[in-house]
Amino acid sequence: MVEPEIPPNTGSIARLCGATNAILHLVHPLGFSITDRQLKRAGLDYWRFVTIRQWHSLEEFLGAQPEHQLKFFTTKVARPYTEAVYRPGDFLIFGKETKGLPESIITLYEELCYTLPMANPNIRSLNLAMATGIVLYEALRQQQG
Repeated sequence: MVEPEIPPNTGSIARLCGATNAILHLVHPLGFSITDRQLKRAGLDYWRFVTIRQWHSLEEFLGAQPEHQLKFFTTKVARPYTEAVYRPGDFLIFGKETKGLPESIITLYEELCYTLPMANPNIRSLNLAMATGIVLYEALRQQQG
Protein backbone atom coordinates (compact mmCIF):
# COMPACT_ATOMS: atom_id res chain seq x y z
CA MET A 1 0.00 0.00 0.00
CA VAL A 2 1.46 3.30 -1.11
CA GLU A 3 0.71 6.12 1.32
CA PRO A 4 -2.63 4.77 2.59
CA GLU A 5 -4.87 7.42 4.12
CA ILE A 6 -7.86 5.64 5.70
CA PRO A 7 -7.20 3.52 8.79
CA PRO A 8 -10.14 1.09 8.38
CA ASN A 9 -8.98 0.22 4.84
CA THR A 10 -5.49 -0.57 6.06
CA GLY A 11 -6.89 -2.56 8.97
CA SER A 12 -9.09 -4.59 6.64
CA ILE A 13 -6.17 -5.21 4.28
CA ALA A 14 -3.99 -6.24 7.23
CA ARG A 15 -6.65 -8.77 8.23
CA LEU A 16 -6.75 -10.03 4.61
CA CYS A 17 -2.97 -10.40 4.62
CA GLY A 18 -3.11 -12.33 7.87
CA ALA A 19 -5.75 -14.69 6.49
CA THR A 20 -3.72 -15.40 3.34
CA ASN A 21 -0.20 -15.31 4.83
CA ALA A 22 0.63 -12.33 2.61
CA ILE A 23 3.06 -9.67 3.79
CA LEU A 24 1.63 -6.16 4.14
CA HIS A 25 4.06 -3.51 2.88
CA LEU A 26 3.25 0.04 3.98
CA VAL A 27 4.96 2.87 2.10
CA HIS A 28 5.20 6.13 4.05
CA PRO A 29 4.00 8.72 4.61
CA LEU A 30 0.86 7.19 6.10
CA GLY A 31 -2.26 9.27 6.59
CA PHE A 32 -2.60 7.98 10.17
CA SER A 33 -0.62 6.58 13.05
CA ILE A 34 0.10 2.86 12.98
CA THR A 35 -1.38 2.77 16.48
CA ASP A 36 -4.62 4.46 15.33
CA ARG A 37 -7.70 3.13 17.14
CA GLN A 38 -9.68 2.66 13.91
CA LEU A 39 -6.78 0.80 12.34
CA LYS A 40 -6.60 -1.58 15.28
CA ARG A 41 -10.37 -2.08 15.33
CA ALA A 42 -10.54 -2.92 11.61
CA GLY A 43 -7.86 -5.59 12.09
CA LEU A 44 -9.68 -6.89 15.17
CA ASP A 45 -7.49 -9.20 17.22
CA TYR A 46 -5.57 -10.56 14.23
CA TRP A 47 -2.63 -8.17 14.30
CA ARG A 48 -0.30 -10.76 15.81
CA PHE A 49 -0.83 -12.89 12.67
CA VAL A 50 0.14 -10.15 10.21
CA THR A 51 3.67 -9.54 8.93
CA ILE A 52 4.09 -5.83 8.22
CA ARG A 53 7.06 -4.19 6.53
CA GLN A 54 7.34 -0.42 6.42
CA TRP A 55 9.21 1.66 3.86
CA HIS A 56 10.24 5.32 4.09
CA SER A 57 9.32 6.06 0.48
CA LEU A 58 8.06 4.51 -2.74
CA GLU A 59 11.53 4.89 -4.25
CA GLU A 60 13.06 2.89 -1.39
CA PHE A 61 10.44 0.15 -1.76
CA LEU A 62 10.75 -0.12 -5.56
CA GLY A 63 14.55 -0.09 -5.42
CA ALA A 64 14.52 -3.13 -3.14
CA GLN A 65 12.26 -5.32 -5.32
CA PRO A 66 12.92 -7.19 -8.56
CA GLU A 67 10.98 -5.40 -11.31
CA HIS A 68 9.52 -8.64 -12.71
CA GLN A 69 7.70 -9.20 -9.40
CA LEU A 70 5.88 -5.84 -9.43
CA LYS A 71 2.19 -5.51 -10.33
CA PHE A 72 0.58 -2.05 -10.10
CA PHE A 73 -3.17 -1.41 -9.87
CA THR A 74 -4.78 1.78 -11.10
CA THR A 75 -7.95 3.09 -12.69
CA LYS A 76 -5.84 4.80 -15.37
CA VAL A 77 -5.14 1.80 -17.62
CA ALA A 78 -7.40 -0.56 -19.56
CA ARG A 79 -5.61 -3.91 -19.00
CA PRO A 80 -7.73 -5.99 -16.57
CA TYR A 81 -6.15 -7.58 -13.50
CA THR A 82 -7.18 -11.01 -14.81
CA GLU A 83 -4.59 -10.70 -17.62
CA ALA A 84 -1.73 -10.60 -15.14
CA VAL A 85 0.23 -13.76 -14.43
CA TYR A 86 0.72 -13.92 -10.68
CA ARG A 87 3.64 -15.82 -9.20
CA PRO A 88 4.74 -16.47 -5.62
CA GLY A 89 6.61 -13.47 -4.27
CA ASP A 90 4.88 -10.90 -6.50
CA PHE A 91 4.11 -7.48 -5.05
CA LEU A 92 0.56 -6.17 -5.55
CA ILE A 93 0.90 -2.39 -5.40
CA PHE A 94 -2.05 -0.10 -4.72
CA GLY A 95 -1.98 3.68 -4.33
CA LYS A 96 -3.61 5.95 -1.81
CA GLU A 97 -7.38 6.15 -1.64
CA THR A 98 -7.80 9.72 -2.90
CA LYS A 99 -5.22 9.85 -5.71
CA GLY A 100 -4.08 6.33 -6.50
CA LEU A 101 -0.54 5.77 -7.71
CA PRO A 102 1.60 8.68 -8.90
CA GLU A 103 1.35 9.37 -12.65
CA SER A 104 5.14 9.06 -12.93
CA ILE A 105 4.98 5.47 -11.64
CA ILE A 106 2.13 4.55 -14.00
CA THR A 107 4.10 5.95 -16.93
CA LEU A 108 7.37 4.28 -15.90
CA TYR A 109 5.78 0.88 -15.24
CA GLU A 110 2.92 1.02 -17.78
CA GLU A 111 3.42 -2.59 -18.89
CA LEU A 112 3.06 -3.75 -15.27
CA CYS A 113 -0.17 -1.83 -14.59
CA TYR A 114 -3.61 -3.39 -14.34
CA THR A 115 -7.14 -2.29 -13.46
CA LEU A 116 -10.35 -3.68 -12.05
CA PRO A 117 -12.89 -2.97 -14.80
CA MET A 118 -16.05 -1.06 -13.91
CA ALA A 119 -19.21 -2.06 -15.81
CA ASN A 120 -20.92 1.15 -14.70
CA PRO A 121 -19.14 4.26 -16.06
CA ASN A 122 -20.56 6.32 -13.18
CA ILE A 123 -18.43 4.40 -10.67
CA ARG A 124 -14.74 5.40 -10.75
CA SER A 125 -13.30 2.71 -8.53
CA LEU A 126 -13.88 0.20 -5.76
CA ASN A 127 -12.97 0.59 -2.12
CA LEU A 128 -9.24 -0.03 -1.68
CA ALA A 129 -9.69 -2.97 0.70
CA MET A 130 -12.21 -4.61 -1.64
CA ALA A 131 -9.98 -4.14 -4.69
CA THR A 132 -7.01 -5.58 -2.81
CA GLY A 133 -9.03 -8.63 -1.80
CA ILE A 134 -10.21 -9.28 -5.35
CA VAL A 135 -6.70 -9.11 -6.78
CA LEU A 136 -5.05 -11.08 -3.98
CA TYR A 137 -7.52 -13.94 -4.29
CA GLU A 138 -7.06 -13.99 -8.09
CA ALA A 139 -3.31 -14.28 -7.51
CA LEU A 140 -3.86 -17.14 -5.05
CA ARG A 141 -6.30 -18.87 -7.42
CA GLN A 142 -3.74 -18.80 -10.22
CA GLN A 143 -1.03 -20.20 -7.98
CA GLN A 144 -3.18 -23.11 -6.85
CA GLY A 145 -3.55 -24.21 -10.48
